[in-house]
Amino acid sequence: MSEAVWQGFLRADGRKGIRNLVLVIYTVECASHVAKAVAAGTEDAHVIGFPGCYDNAYAIRLLLSLARHPNVGAVLAIGLGCEYTQPARIAEVVRQSGRPAEWFYIQESGGTRRSVEHGKAILARLREEIQSAARVPMTLADLTVGAECGGSDGTSGLAGNPVVGAFFDALVDQGGRAIFEETVEMIGLRDILRERAAGHAAREQLMHAYDKAVRYCCSVRQYSVSPGNFAGGLTTIEEKSMGAFAKGGHRPIQGVIRVAEAPPAPGLWLMDSVPDEHFMQFGYTNPNDTEGIMDLISGGAHIVLFVTGRGSVIGSPVAPLIKITGNAQTFARMRDDMDFDASRVLTGEISLEQAGQELMDAVVAVAGGVESRPEALGHREYFDV
Repeated sequence: MSEAVWQGFLRADGRKGIRNLVLVIYTVECASHVAKAVAAGTEDAHVIGFPGCYDNAYAIRLLLSLARHPNVGAVLAIGLGCEYTQPARIAEVVRQSGRPAEWFYIQESGGTRRSVEHGKAILARLREEIQSAARVPMTLADLTVGAECGGSDGTSGLAGNPVVGAFFDALVDQGGRAIFEETVEMIGLRDILRERAAGHAAREQLMHAYDKAVRYCCSVRQYSVSPGNFAGGLTTIEEKSMGAFAKGGHRPIQGVIRVAEAPPAPGLWLMDSVPDEHFMQFGYTNPNDTEGIMDLISGGAHIVLFVTGRGSVIGSPVAPLIKITGNAQTFARMRDDMDFDASRVLTGEISLEQAGQELMDAVVAVAGGVESRPEALGHREYFDV
């Protein structure tokens, strides 16, 4: 794998980003319309938020992590005025990270029309301010990449996920950070997980995360397998688990991190997105692919690799999404949405190692500023629980 260098954006906290965005955050569903109207028509303004009016520590940790993501240069937080989540507090935490941040309440700004005008004026100032962000060289050692799969079929485990695994092996070897999640899609792999642990502490963390995932699935009487998976040729959760696990490659798993936690060191990390039992009412795990993608981005992922055998049309705010499929028919049918054709591994056109190198080249190109397919199409789907 060749050494790659590109220009990133240096943040005051020392981290480097591959995009220079203004994040517009709404703190209750009542403020979402105004927030989206403020950001409308502005390519480098992305919108996220929490719809609930109640206290949710899980959601707040997620918002604060995304607001200080290395791809974010500035933040505008917008609230209605009577919700639990405080936009002023979000702006304060963001400023402490060295980023410019502003906030306001719609109730105090005169309603919808005047709030949109007020917000657009603030957004223009923030966009101008972050244009002076220092540009610095970045390499793979500076990069954090997440991996998720959804809309899986038989080709996902045979080609799509293994190609991501080959890339992850190369990324880790060059000093980068790799994150994969979906512990509820690892049911049946307890012994395999244990063998992949980098040490005793990692082994204990992995066993705790696995056992909790099993308890969760038993409690809701549902495993992470769907009718679409069956239609795509999968038959059991264990079969799906083996395919999903392949995206983790072959390097030792350094440990387990939680949602809104960044990997503390280079290497391969497993993200546990299943909430602890006493918090099960919030942070419901894997209700859809978008939630899992946002979890990975909250862990600092600059880019997320999304493997889909049957096809998908989602994207993500904050960090670019790169779509990979191992199904040649899906790639041909949904070419506008797919970034990478891993089916060539199944036909023997290229080797798994060659595919990993090609995916590395694609990741480096996106890190350097080339838009992924979801980015170019304007997909910025966001989900918070």
